Amino acid sequence: PDGQALAFVRDDSRTLAIVVRDLASGQEREIDRGMAMDPSFTPDGTALLYTNLQAGSDLDLWRADRRTGARQHVTTDPGLELSPRPHPDGQRILYMSKTRAGGDQVRLRTIAGGTEQTLLAGQIVSHARAALSPDGQYIAFHWPGASGWELRLLSLDRPSSSVLLYTRARSRPLAPAWSADGRWVYFSEGDRAQRLRLYRVAAHGGAPEEVIVRRWDYGVPMGRLVIQTGGPARLHVTDHTGHPLIPDEGMARFDGQNGLVYVHSPGSMVLDVPAGTVRVRATRGLATPVRETNTMVPAGRRVTTSVTLTPLWNAAAHGWVSSDLHFHLNYGGYFDLLPRDLTLGLRAEDVDVATPLLANLHHRYEDQELWASRSAPRTSPLVVFGQEVRSHFLGHVGLLGTRDLFWPWTWGPGYDAYGRDDRSNAEPLAAARAQGGLSAYVHPVDVNDPFTTEGLAAPPLNLIPDAVHGRVDLLEIVGLWNNSVGTTELWYRLLNAGLDVMPSGGTDMMADLHRTMAVGTARVYVHPRGPLSWASYQAALKAGRSFVTTGPLLDLRVQGARPGDVLPVAARAEVSLGVHSALPVDSIAIVVNGVTVASAPAPAAPFSTTIRRTIPLPPGGWVAARVVGGTVDRWPAMADRTFAHTAPIWIGQRLSTDPAARRDAVADLLRALAVAEARLDVGYAGARIPGLKAEFTAARERLQAISR
Repeated sequence: PDGQALAFVRDDSRTLAIVVRDLASGQEREIDRGMAMDPSFTPDGTALLYTNLQAGSDLDLWRADRRTGARQHVTTDPGLELSPRPHPDGQRILYMSKTRAGGDQVRLRTIAGGTEQTLLAGQIVSHARAALSPDGQYIAFHWPGASGWELRLLSLDRPSSSVLLYTRARSRPLAPAWSADGRWVYFSEGDRAQRLRLYRVAAHGGAPEEVIVRRWDYGVPMGRLVIQTGGPARLHVTDHTGHPLIPDEGMARFDGQNGLVYVHSPGSMVLDVPAGTVRVRATRGLATPVRETNTMVPAGRRVTTSVTLTPLWNAAAHGWVSSDLHFHLNYGGYFDLLPRDLTLGLRAEDVDVATPLLANLHHRYEDQELWASRSAPRTSPLVVFGQEVRSHFLGHVGLLGTRDLFWPWTWGPGYDAYGRDDRSNAEPLAAARAQGGLSAYVHPVDVNDPFTTEGLAAPPLNLIPDAVHGRVDLLEIVGLWNNSVGTTELWYRLLNAGLDVMPSGGTDMMADLHRTMAVGTARVYVHPRGPLSWASYQAALKAGRSFVTTGPLLDLRVQGARPGDVLPVAARAEVSLGVHSALPVDSIAIVVNGVTVASAPAPAAPFSTTIRRTIPLPPGGWVAARVVGGTVDRWPAMADRTFAHTAPIWIGQRLSTDPAARRDAVADLLRALAVAEARLDVGYAGARIPGLKAEFTAARERLQAISR
């Protein structure tokens, strides 16, 4: 409060620490660490209020004495408590609460006794924050409105309504803060170049004015570095201390798997950098090993460095098209992105087809005006919007290639409206089919084995009935919230039961968020016939002319047949498998009906190798290739596990099965179906759901018939 010290958060990618810096001497003192954030001085300046995570607790509010360092636990409620702001009377605290059920609240807490008043409440209001005026009479806060986020003012004496300070279409006013005299409310907002700018608006409202930063003083001699990559690329650039360096324009993101800040370059990028050695790490897509340069940049000089990026294998030259079929353009981030903002990242990650999915933020259905946006035909990258429908309790489904949005977007236990509806995922799946589109179950399994006693509850409730009834086109094998190994075990059972479900992949990243993996770091490669268009792409995806990956690239041939093709019935077959991986791999396998029939050791990464084997064939079923590695610890990958799998090559005819494998698969699916139905009864307890129950009964009868 006296302006002599600054409290801030230091993030080293492993921990968040709150540090107080004396502005006169430059001396620093660490107050706490872990997930420590959101520091505020008490009115007398003797203590700090902040958020942190301690063993056995959620994110709670804490108080630390600046003199003694003694810490006091302020809140212990389930959920998250964030952004504490002490009232000038010293007796109350304003803070943000996020409950486990998704409800977000701005609360005013009396320190003595812990009584609380809820001032604002909403569902999934992401980055909403509130600031107390210096006299403690008002709060300024930002909250979602009809056409964008709004900056509003609320009186603590009469919190039942608020007044508008600022908004515009698709606005994102962030981090409100009051001027010391209470006349102004400051906030940040991103522009179309993804730069956060500083603004202020009068406390009574009106036109905002930008607070111009005329010159940045970095405190050290500076130079300029030009980075040439010969085409779009992903970059991680650091100075001699290891601190990330980013350009003035364009969004910088953080790869949480590898701990690296990254940006996308169009091929030439100019950075103002501290004089000294600058380290550049660059890659493009999943097939290109990281290349690194270290360049000395003298003070006041402009220096150019070039990085040559060469892929291990050119998938496009062999007819493969790469795609990310599950991610979100805007989902709670700081910037409001438009479809054109995807182009650079897609090209830098070597992604040819992208389907950003519109999805709900609880009861808010945003970005609907972008639904009709798509790239011109036969352009690359090809961007076509899809929809994620979240009947949360029954499982999330992605709809691709549809003309019209499906309504309702949400229903089932846990939602305010339609929470007890007798409605199944059959409705959106049928809507996709009726419009000539495809449907996928997304992030379906998060355990290593969904057929253990503990794992049987992992698959989405409606997935097995929908697959048995022939409604599911795709299963997302690789993705951010997915266990690829466990999902593959479920997929094997579906294939062995003769069900037509092909593999899909997507990151489920949120493009407007800072902490997120890069688009395309979980993807599906598809081999379309003819020029690339959405029609040719969709046909190949549905046919299973594909493979999914978080790193390795696969080229499987069995007697010359590729994934999606049919082999003649024979006793044996010749297999050729090309594997190209910038990452270490633990196992390379040829699988028949889900069982490994041939394997090979992997060379040291990065590598390209071709494995040739002669394998026995049963009279029915399928052949595929699988590559599995350990935890990802390096670029170009960002998923948690190295994994790749081809779609099946069929034996004899499409959807053929082996009788023994079919019986075993059906037995496992029936076990999982019984657990899902028991969970259905619990979740809908007290509701009449004859339609849902009938679907489970029919699925059970059909599975029993298949196994005979």
